[in-house]
Amino acid sequence: MMEIMIRKGKADDAADLADVETACFPPAEAATAEEIAARLSVYPSHFFLLYADGILTGFIDGMVTNEKDLRDEMYADASLHDEAGDWQMIFGLNTLPSYRRLGLAGRLIEAMKEDAKKQGRKGIVLTCKEELIHYYAKFGFENEGKSNSSHGNVTWYQMRLTF
Repeated sequence: MMEIMIRKGKADDAADLADVETACFPPAEAATAEEIAARLSVYPSHFFLLYADGILTGFIDGMVTNEKDLRDEMYADASLHDEAGDWQMIFGLNTLPSYRRLGLAGRLIEAMKEDAKKQGRKGIVLTCKEELIHYYAKFGFENEGKSNSSHGNVTWYQMRLTF
C-alpha cells in the first residue's frame, strides 16, 4: 500500500513542479518554470502536491478570481489572482505517467474541492480536452461547452463545479 501525503505549495517547489508539468503536458500546453514560480510567489496555498511513498507524483493548481470564466491570460499573469474571489480556477492537474490510474489525481481534485468549500468559494472552474469531460464529470463538474481558450492551440471545454 502506497503512503500518500498531500501538502500545499511553497516557493521553493517551483523547479520540481516544472519537472512534473513537463512530464505531463506537451510543450505548447505546459506551464514554464518561470510561470510556476510566479504562481507560487502569489498563491502557494492554491497548489496541492501529492507524494506517494515520498516521491512527488502530481499536483493541482490554480488561482482564485471573481471572474466566472477561465481566460488564457490567467495562466501567465499571476497578478490576476484575487484571494477574496468567488471561483477557484484549476490550471493543471498533473500526475506522472507511471502513477496514473491509481486514483491519485482524484485525491488532488478532492483536496482542492475541500479547500475551496472551506474558503467559501462558489465553486471550481477548469478547462479540459474533450476526452476528459467524462473524468471530471465523475467529480461533479458540469460541461459548459467549448471554452474561449486557445491555450496550446487546442480545443478546450469549460467545466464547472458549483457548491
